[in-house]
Amino acid sequence: MAKKIILTKEAREELNNEYRHLIDVERPEIIEKLQLARSQGDLSENADYDAARDRQAQIESRISEIESIFQNSIGAEESEDDSSKISIGCVVSFKEIETGFEGKVKIIGNIGADPMAEIPSVSNESPLGKALLGHSEGEEVNVASEEPYAIKILNFKR
Repeated sequence: MAKKIILTKEAREELNNEYRHLIDVERPEIIEKLQLARSQGDLSENADYDAARDRQAQIESRISEIESIFQNSIGAEESEDDSSKISIGCVVSFKEIETGFEGKVKIIGNIGADPMAEIPSVSNESPLGKALLGHSEGEEVNVASEEPYAIKILNFKR
């Protein structure tokens, strides 16, 4: 059985918006471009036709990829029930024990991590995400990264 992909509500909405855009806007546009290029005659040396076919392949590939993600995903809210523990969708404040650095991250599913966002988001499969999941406020946990470090969980919210 394929590994389930965990999606937050936001990630699911973003993927759904992208999917709708591909289906409703980009696919019809590329079909028009292909028809126009075909009407120009000889397809063997038609760069517009070749470019449109390449773009069509990209669009169809992404549509298939998103459909596969939806078929193999569960919502983050379905993956964890204990509200006293950190789970996907939580925003966690922490402090690095050695350096005193304080940070805040949002733990999301396997898709859509954005470490450059105002509140950085990390995957549940990242070293930091793995270290935080299932723990509670006040606990100290070790992050098993290339250079391991310890953090203290200051607080979290859903």
